[in-house]
Amino acid sequence: MASADVESFKPVLVALSTMQSNVERAQKSQAHEYLETFQKSPEAWNITLSILSASDTPPEPKLFAATTLKGKITYDLDQLPRQALSGLRNSILTLLTAYSDGPRPIRTQLCVCMANLAIQMTEWKDVLQVVGSTLGNSGSTSGSDCVLEFLRVLPEEVTEGRKINLSEDDLTSRTKELLEDNAAQVLRLLTQYSQSSAGASSNPHLLECVSSWLREIPVADVVNSSLFDAIVNALSVDASFEAAVDCMCTILRDTREVDESIETIQVIYPRLLSLSPKIAQAADSEDQDTLKGLTRLFAEAGEHWVVMIARLPNEFRGLVEGILECCARDTDREAIALTFLFWYEFKQMVTLEKYKEARNNFADIFGKLVDIMIKHLEYPAPEGPDEIDLFDGDREQEEKFREFRHQMGDVLKDCCDVITVTECLGKAFNLIQRWISTYGSQATETKVPYWQQLEAPLFSMRAMGRMVSPEESVVLRQVIPLIVQIPNHEKLRFQAIMALGRYTDWTAQHPEFLQPQLNFVMAAFKHESQEVVKAAALAFKFFGTDCRKLLADHVTQLHGFYEDVLDTLPPGSQEEVTDGVACVISAQPIDNTYPMFKLYCDLVIRRMMARANEATNAEDDAAKLAVADYVQLITIFIQQIQPYVSPRDENPAVKYCEEILPVLSKIAETFTSSTPILERVCRCWRYMVLSYRTAVLPLLPALAQQLASGFQNSRQGCFLWATDSVLREFANGAEFVDESTTHAIYDFFERQALAFLRIMNDLPPSDLPDVIEDFFRLLIDALIYYHTSLIPSHVCGPIIRAANSALTLQQGAPLTATLHFLCDFLSYGTDHPNSSNFDEASDAGRALNPPEIQQCVKSLIAENGEVLTQRILTGMMFSFPRDCFPDASSVLLALFEVMPQAVSMWVKNTIQMLPAGTVKAGEGERLMTAMAAKLQQGEVRKVRVLLQDFTNSYRRRNVAPREGLGRLEATRFKFSG
Repeated sequence: MASADVESFKPVLVALSTMQSNVERAQKSQAHEYLETFQKSPEAWNITLSILSASDTPPEPKLFAATTLKGKITYDLDQLPRQALSGLRNSILTLLTAYSDGPRPIRTQLCVCMANLAIQMTEWKDVLQVVGSTLGNSGSTSGSDCVLEFLRVLPEEVTEGRKINLSEDDLTSRTKELLEDNAAQVLRLLTQYSQSSAGASSNPHLLECVSSWLREIPVADVVNSSLFDAIVNALSVDASFEAAVDCMCTILRDTREVDESIETIQVIYPRLLSLSPKIAQAADSEDQDTLKGLTRLFAEAGEHWVVMIARLPNEFRGLVEGILECCARDTDREAIALTFLFWYEFKQMVTLEKYKEARNNFADIFGKLVDIMIKHLEYPAPEGPDEIDLFDGDREQEEKFREFRHQMGDVLKDCCDVITVTECLGKAFNLIQRWISTYGSQATETKVPYWQQLEAPLFSMRAMGRMVSPEESVVLRQVIPLIVQIPNHEKLRFQAIMALGRYTDWTAQHPEFLQPQLNFVMAAFKHESQEVVKAAALAFKFFGTDCRKLLADHVTQLHGFYEDVLDTLPPGSQEEVTDGVACVISAQPIDNTYPMFKLYCDLVIRRMMARANEATNAEDDAAKLAVADYVQLITIFIQQIQPYVSPRDENPAVKYCEEILPVLSKIAETFTSSTPILERVCRCWRYMVLSYRTAVLPLLPALAQQLASGFQNSRQGCFLWATDSVLREFANGAEFVDESTTHAIYDFFERQALAFLRIMNDLPPSDLPDVIEDFFRLLIDALIYYHTSLIPSHVCGPIIRAANSALTLQQGAPLTATLHFLCDFLSYGTDHPNSSNFDEASDAGRALNPPEIQQCVKSLIAENGEVLTQRILTGMMFSFPRDCFPDASSVLLALFEVMPQAVSMWVKNTIQMLPAGTVKAGEGERLMTAMAAKLQQGEVRKVRVLLQDFTNSYRRRNVAPREGLGRLEATRFKFSG
């Protein structure tokens, strides 16, 4: 290839310098655009090679050039004539020789370039020989490292070969030539290299190369060769330790099919056990990196051999003891998390009846594990006099520790499954007792000695709460009376309350323990620590939920408590306390439901109205948020208070909802611009329908009117969300719903749809993502329950056009809702649409979709399908988030299933409209030929795969939309209804 002079790449250097300098954003954007265009241009081939060959160019532009060259080879190789590829190969080999000493990032990129070229240059058959002889003949260490790095990246790049524009058959064939056929040769080369010098066997590049080629070389061949000795010995060399651990873990991963790998495991296991003394050595010398690496080795061996451990507990006990020792000696808690998956998998295995012997054999191990975990749960002791800040101001470290404790709590749950809950709880109880007997008498209101040793077992009891049966009768009877006497230390009181909240299900079966616990929790609402108050609110919620029947007679007294504490709590805690009292009200007799509902909820209404009056003239949003919070409390009452009433009788809860509906309507009418208030009000209305179902019929006319006027006035999607619940509950065929009500509900839906279409006419989709999402989710249900009315209606055509417009968005949620609606809608063009019911067990039992409905759908597709096809294809090529691809391709599949020939033509037209130069020569024709063949064979689903491959390939080559989209740019949605 010809070499360009320095002037040819000077603009690239200037643009790179601009990107790295402190200049205006506009200049950086201009430089970025220039570089992006340059990377895709044919001129980039010569210029990148020139930059890399220039001796006086700084490393940063050279790395950019190497990265650009990699992209060119991956995506733009068709820009070069086929006969030029051998020259490109030789240029890269020359560069690799020049950069064999580094810098390593550039060398790595060049190795990737060579690997990608080797994959696509199918006529090049002696890849390893050429690269090895060219780079390895120098005899230098750097030359050997360069060969090793190429060998390392080759399997990785071949495995990622889907990004390369080769057919599936060609890629499979090339993979066999480059990897499978060379595996034995590579093993010989690596073995010979490991024996070539004293330092070669512990070279990290060798170990990385072995790890990469274990995809192809059978693990048994490696383990049974002298190369395995080099890998194990490298674990004793600091420079190669990390790479050796990675390599060993890759070997272990390949032995997870234990029945097929038994002989290999028999070779590895003794070598692994020989590393056990290093655990204590690393811990004693405070070598955290080594301890972490050894822990990873032992834990991964345990994970992959867990079946073997369960089958042969005596033989593999040493491995489990090694993992336990890693846990015990990890005082900094840096490595222990690596063992958590093993303990879970091991628990899953030994709790099976067939491995009962292993369960008994390892019971002592799990017992010790409980002790270790509780010890690790302890907060650190303060190094100075400040007992409040235990992490020296490091909030990230404190948060990490709190999260870590919950993970250790999961391990304690695993132990409960193996050695019984009673034994695990007993260990925590013994620690609590020991602390009380040792330090209890020294505790005062201001100082609690060694509180960490008491808080940890309390936390462990909280963590194990879910595992405890309500019938447990040994430990909890002894420990709960101790917990309610815990000294007044913030963290102790917090943990004690949280622990009690986990055992409310047990308390419901043992009512004699309720009152002391309730007194302890309710007293905490006056604690000076907000964290303790929040814990008390959460615990009260659990007591109300699980002990509602025991508390039902105290509902009047609880009202005074509720009124006293409500205004003192943060919003989250208000919700939790409200949840608790609402559960108690739900346990009332029917004749007492209405008065209690009204007694409690009226005090919330009064507060809400007072804050609403303040918020009307308030400049900040605090008062409005307070109004929204009070509406949320009303919703909680509605969610929890659901009395069972005969359909012929008045529902007392609905009676109260009828009273508060005008109040909520007034709130919604007053605060049309406050999204938090409107969302909470709509959520409240929605739960009126979900909680009381058809009993809410007396409220329906007023509720529908409020939802319609609210949506028109506010343009908030939450009104559509609430509309959806009405649509589903009063759908055609619903129990206790007459035909006139069903028709009225559809008319109400159509009003909402027309309002949405007018909004879409006024505003671009980018201003309405949430409204679009809620509308199309509403439409999905409308199709299920009212498709016979909706599809032939005058609003259906504008709805499809609105969907086309919505597909120009780039946010995942509204796109997903729109695509789901389109899939369901298009299915009504077939005999069997997507919707179904419980009576339709199979296609044979399903009623056929009426021909007139199918014809309506086909007419609408004929009218709007070409634009829809363009929107889907261009979205997949340019703008859709990755998560939307499956749904988008499902829409294409549905289009082909309904009108295959027309859609095929629309696809062809769309491809022809793509910007010039972005589609490879002949690529469009090959796609259309393949599609035609699949359609002729009746393999519509394979057309979907072809289009997915085409759009994926196009998107990879054109990462960002290029200028010149022209006719594929979306037009603005218009509606005159």
